Amino acid sequence: MRPQSFSRLFASSTTAFIVLAFFAMRASANYFIISDPSLSVQWSNGAANLVTWQKAVDDINGFDVEIARMSTDGLTLVARNVPASAGKLNLFLQDVPAGDDYFLIFINSTHGVMHATSSRFTILASSASPTGTRPSPVAGVPTVTVSGSPNPTMQFSTTFPALASGAQLVLPPVHASQLVLTVLGVAIGAAWTLVLGS
Repeated sequence: MRPQSFSRLFASSTTAFIVLAFFAMRASANYFIISDPSLSVQWSNGAANLVTWQKAVDDINGFDVEIARMSTDGLTLVARNVPASAGKLNLFLQDVPAGDDYFLIFINSTHGVMHATSSRFTILASSASPTGTRPSPVAGVPTVTVSGSPNPTMQFSTTFPALASGAQLVLPPVHASQLVLTVLGVAIGAAWTLVLGS
């Protein structure tokens, strides 16, 4: 193979690997699909607003919810340890600045693993009325109250109880003979150390 063709092959292979890595990364990041809020939905201050999602087939039992605003730096930490199987959560907004550049983030904030982001949506001032229809809050679903401007130094508004990870502690069965031999070995080793040490 000639040096020129080798360098072209390497360049095209590198590009192909970068593109494949991008698509693999994008596909693995979609653990959830956030249905609401969608692009056309307007959330209201002073009201409960519905968040809905569909969960993929995976071992993620819970996640954290954050609200981000694109035009200003900062996050609003909404809820920690949200049960992934619930599929719904009501967010009651109180004095959240109006804007059309908000989106939700589903993340494991401990490890920094992002599970999903919502479409960009609008939050209206408390005096404004939504121009379209929006999903109604669901009774029997937890409601989290979010208030004020984005502030990543504040704690989560709500922390749900810790969730089991699904991992099980499996201990192999220990037979009495193995236990006796282990204790006997420790005793002989201790005696040997004492005899040699004196």
